[in-house]
Amino acid sequence: MGCTPDELRRWLPGASGGRAVAWRADGADVRIGGGRLHLDWQVLPPRRIASIVLPRLQVRFDFDDVGADERRGFMRFFDLYTHRGGG
Repeated sequence: MGCTPDELRRWLPGASGGRAVAWRADGADVRIGGGRLHLDWQVLPPRRIASIVLPRLQVRFDFDDVGADERRGFMRFFDLYTHRGGG
């Protein structure tokens, strides 16, 4: 993802649709129905394009006891919520 850990922490409560979030040092757990999403992240070197420097974060999504339809719905909402606009 093109963000910093602090940005992802700010976005996650809204991006998870208001679900309960339990924070960890480099991750979070989100309750989805009777299951959970375990998010883990690691900072990557920034992407440099000419004089532009973009942060990068490797994010792992690990769903536990979450059905396929719920996963797809969560990821669609998360993806739309975290998109950044551009000109």
